[in-house]
Amino acid sequence: MILLVMIVLPLIGAIATATLGGGGGSARTAKLVALLFSLAEFVLAVVLWVVYRRDQLGAGTAGAPPFRETFSVDWIPSFGVSFSLGVDGISLVMIALIALLVPIVLGASWEERLPEGRTVGGYFALILVLQAAMTGVFAATDVFLFYVLFEVMLIPMYFLIGAFGGVRRTYAATKFFLYSLLGGLLMLASLIGLYVASGNTPARAGLGGTLDWATLRSLAGQIPESTQLWIFAGFAAAFAIKAPLVPLHTWLPDAGAEAPVGAGTLLVGVLDKVGTFGFLRICLPLLPLASSRLAWLFLLLAVLGILYGAIVAAGQTDLKRFVTYTSIAHFGFICMGVFAFTTQAISGAVLYMVNHGIATALLFLVVGMLTARGGSRLVGDYGGVWKVAPLLGGLMLVGALATIAVPGTNSFVSEFMVLIGTFTRYPAWAIVGTTGIVLAAVYMLWIFQRTMTGPVRGAAVLDIGGPEGPASGSGGLTEQPQREADDRYGHGGVAVAAPVGTARGVTTAVRRRFGDLSPREIGVLTPLVLLVLFLGVYPKPVLDVINPTAERTVVDSGHTDPAPRVPAGAAGATGAVTAAATVRVPAAAVHLEGTGQ
Repeated sequence: MILLVMIVLPLIGAIATATLGGGGGSARTAKLVALLFSLAEFVLAVVLWVVYRRDQLGAGTAGAPPFRETFSVDWIPSFGVSFSLGVDGISLVMIALIALLVPIVLGASWEERLPEGRTVGGYFALILVLQAAMTGVFAATDVFLFYVLFEVMLIPMYFLIGAFGGVRRTYAATKFFLYSLLGGLLMLASLIGLYVASGNTPARAGLGGTLDWATLRSLAGQIPESTQLWIFAGFAAAFAIKAPLVPLHTWLPDAGAEAPVGAGTLLVGVLDKVGTFGFLRICLPLLPLASSRLAWLFLLLAVLGILYGAIVAAGQTDLKRFVTYTSIAHFGFICMGVFAFTTQAISGAVLYMVNHGIATALLFLVVGMLTARGGSRLVGDYGGVWKVAPLLGGLMLVGALATIAVPGTNSFVSEFMVLIGTFTRYPAWAIVGTTGIVLAAVYMLWIFQRTMTGPVRGAAVLDIGGPEGPASGSGGLTEQPQREADDRYGHGGVAVAAPVGTARGVTTAVRRRFGDLSPREIGVLTPLVLLVLFLGVYPKPVLDVINPTAERTVVDSGHTDPAPRVPAGAAGATGAVTAAATVRVPAAAVHLEGTGQ
């Protein structure tokens, strides 16, 4: 019952936290209670991982069940609906990502400035409710339960944005809700269609429809392609909105920019991956004919997302909107891997979902810490921050390098796997998608250079004033004595350049609050940095979990991995062995497709 406990535990924590959400000492108690519940959830996720790997190694791959650690009770027996939970390699790594990020987010939100009238207890409680809903979505093995939790997940995020967000929070929350509601209604229509279609198959004659995932998987070949296309359309629209794929992406920049930093981190790090997870869990295995027929469309949308997200990100002036547009570009790579229908590409896509969650969480939290110090989200209000806060600048560099998939960082492995796996089946799409790598380097290094390097500058960094009034004017820069800054700000003050033309005696110094990372902030970001580096050089522990499920997903979608290619003119023993292997692989592939195994 570990999965059931992992859903219920955050809900209990949310109730306890919400009741303590006043001011003063009760607010601190609410924070501690929420953090303890999230850490307990993380411990359960570690236990789940260990137990899953033990069972996976003990059972092997032959005849292994699609889900492990299952739990099921009847829910709506008249419709064959059950409250069924289970994990495979894909859902396990996503549940682990949630359990990792939530305590980090809570730690990063410890000193979050909330709108007037909002309590810390309410904010932290909503994050725990969101954790429970997201865990349930990834663990659901009944399609109806998946749909219900897919919709429930929207409620806490709507309130996190609408009640605790920025100046335009009402607009952003409403837009997020309307887009998600549209996707949910389309999914509901397809859910009903899937139920009816399953009841009309020969295998279910006289038994009625079903929404059990395993049963639907066994019936996938009996549902006509024309019917699958209509059902696929509703599911795919809902998942494309959630992913988000261009042109259904416009809710994300607004929601991500206006959400409080902690909620925004979970939004771009986990919640939007429910879309790509839905393609892998619902569309490919349950609607394989439609998925194959429309793969070209989603490969096109993936490439458009890569290029569009990169180009628009380069022109952003808002730091939080910038991070959301980088995510749109990265989701293009993930979607490309999903619809390449190769084990390597799907494994890379799932690993990319994990790595993107880690790298983007690091980048989003650093941006949040930067804007909390400067009081502005505008890129032009910052400059030379590395000189003022070297640790903050260094960790932003790590996040930037991971975002552009530099070798040695976690994103490189997954991006490389997606492109290579896609190239083996769709070389043209992979080649076009590769241009996104160059564009990513341009937009990320451009933003980093403007905010972190060069002379210390910008209204968010500088504090201009002195004995003769505030500074004014423009032009070149002249150095001011360090002693004047020390007198005004204490020994830790930093004297910087003052604009020429200001009144004599005016001191320009770094804002007093613009210090480097605190021990709490360092502790929050350190696990993400370590994972960026560790998974960049040794992703095997995660890939060992993902690969068997990715291979099964390829087979369930009606495909097989492309056979190895023998170079023209290959000769000798090595060439003969390779050629023989090339002949055997298609034969095995025909057997797999013919038997459904």
